[in-house]
Amino acid sequence: MMRTVEVFIVIMIMTGAFLTASFFAVLPSPRQVSPLNLSRLSLSTLETLDAEGGLSTVAFDTTNDTAWNQLQVALAASLPSNVIYNLTAYEISGANGQPLYSASRSISNAQSLGAGSNAASYMVASSNVTFSVTPQKIPATLYILNCSDSNGWWITGYTVQSIAQQFLDMFSSYFNPSSIVMVQNTTQLGQLMSGQPLGNETLQNAIIINTCGEAVPIPSTYAINYSSEYDEYCYQLGKCVNEYNWTWVSIVGYPFYYVSNTVQLAGIQNTWGIYGMYCDSCAGLNAFLEGIDNQPYNYNDNWLTNDVGVVGLTASALSNCSYYGIFPSPTQTATRALPDSITAQYNLTVANNVLNPTGGNLPGTVFNHIFKEATNVTGSLFALGVTRVPDTRLAALGILSDYNPVLYKSQYTAAGTSELIVLQLGLAGGS
Repeated sequence: MMRTVEVFIVIMIMTGAFLTASFFAVLPSPRQVSPLNLSRLSLSTLETLDAEGGLSTVAFDTTNDTAWNQLQVALAASLPSNVIYNLTAYEISGANGQPLYSASRSISNAQSLGAGSNAASYMVASSNVTFSVTPQKIPATLYILNCSDSNGWWITGYTVQSIAQQFLDMFSSYFNPSSIVMVQNTTQLGQLMSGQPLGNETLQNAIIINTCGEAVPIPSTYAINYSSEYDEYCYQLGKCVNEYNWTWVSIVGYPFYYVSNTVQLAGIQNTWGIYGMYCDSCAGLNAFLEGIDNQPYNYNDNWLTNDVGVVGLTASALSNCSYYGIFPSPTQTATRALPDSITAQYNLTVANNVLNPTGGNLPGTVFNHIFKEATNVTGSLFALGVTRVPDTRLAALGILSDYNPVLYKSQYTAAGTSELIVLQLGLAGGS
């Protein structure tokens, strides 16, 4: 019984002590426990007002009382009721290369914001200012294969023509208009291989984008002459790439795996039911590499590529994504990566990697052909050994990364084209 009484007395003492401490304790206010970030609120409010289209217009119309009253209503609606503010627009001028700021107009709902206020600044541009980015022109002819008499393979979901149009749209600002040529049929491709331009463009040092995926268009004359071994056509194509210093772009899969001509090969199918196409298998790529290196032609149907799985864009390619505004997926599945052993076998050097090399394989690489003891490039192959479907942005990124055209961006140069908006916030009742 005595022990129970003692426990009860202890509980009473502890309860009394807790109540006494709670009565005299001074707890922090909710504002102190979780203070409002006034600087962040100020910046987000300015961004919201500008996104809604009113801030940039009103800032340059300082004599329009109605517009400024509407801006004040919008500002008040964007802020909590206990927040007081002062918004000031500053006109920017220059003297001796130094910017000068002079207040043009302000709105406020309090005479003083107190010592605990905070602010953010935001630059707005006049509505009559146009910003532009002008790319440096790539000094080469761009041939885009748009052959109406050729089928594609591993371009699932696309047509040859739709892929050609995508490349035309992406590269229209990077080349002079006369330097972008759509190759409309295999006859025109044969004309190029014979050394004859289609117009006034420069044939030497050109870029040729094969939009047919794993297939390559074959002109009728070559389809007739090499009907027993179509890979000899790929050999001749490699010799042309070497002779004219072309950059041949293979956008997906195993390069030169098929040849296609819907007229001359109308009765032949590629073993998958697609007529007008012949399966050249591995011999096409091997023959092309022999051709670009000016080696004697030898039939070779040994498999060359490797499946390396998922690979990522190189650091330089990722950087160029932001620079050129082209954003393919940062990871790609590469099932047709070329081995780096071909560099020694065919006098190739790695000029640029778009995809990270892995395990002695090069899944997305620009190869330059340079003969031993020579310094000049005599033909290039840009091979993207990714699985279907093709991403034209990846090929475009690789070409731009190889040529590195500079982007010339416009800047503010005229007086009165920009204003600085400062929004200072405080809390009502704050110190």
